[in-house]
Amino acid sequence: MDADDSLAISGLQHFSFCRRQWALIHIEGLWSENYLTVSGALMHKRAHDEKAREHRGDLIIERGLAVSSRRLGLHGVCDVVEFRQAPNGFPLPGEPGLWSAAPVEYKRGRPKANDADRLQLCAQALCLEEMLCTDIPEGFLYYGQTRSRESVALDAGLRARVQEMTQEMWSLVRAGHTPRARAGRACGSCSLKTECLPSLEHRESVASYVGRHVREGQ
Repeated sequence: MDADDSLAISGLQHFSFCRRQWALIHIEGLWSENYLTVSGALMHKRAHDEKAREHRGDLIIERGLAVSSRRLGLHGVCDVVEFRQAPNGFPLPGEPGLWSAAPVEYKRGRPKANDADRLQLCAQALCLEEMLCTDIPEGFLYYGQTRSRESVALDAGLRARVQEMTQEMWSLVRAGHTPRARAGRACGSCSLKTECLPSLEHRESVASYVGRHVREGQ
């Protein structure tokens, strides 16, 4: 799939965090680094730099696997995909037997209260399902700050939200529309806060300023 005809899976996390942030990055092409984005990128680089395929008994670990879905119009790269031997699985090129698959996404921080990470992981699984003609009921999130691994059930509700959000993203792309800024607590940690300038949304317009001072002088 041509990347120009699909959206980045990583955008689902941006979109869940802030629709304007997602549009600034994925529609307007803006990007800026801060400590959080740099440390996260370094963690992903380490995950991808190791040997691409590793065998551990009945487990195969594949790193930096490119995935895509024509149905959803998404593409991306899985940090890790774990393949395990399974009697009702699918054939894996270059390997004997049948296999099941589970994506593993690496995150810099700690588990979040929202579903941003789980939505991104689910989108990876949907791409893998389409590519491998299989069902993937579970994936995993690994958090560097807590050094913990979280199992994620890829249920119908999570899958429906991925599809709904993807459709909304495509609608904004086709319209070329960037949502207006709305300041909130999350703005402080956003690497694009300077480009976004949410405080400007609350500044008084010139016409309002002039009108107010004319009325005060009467």
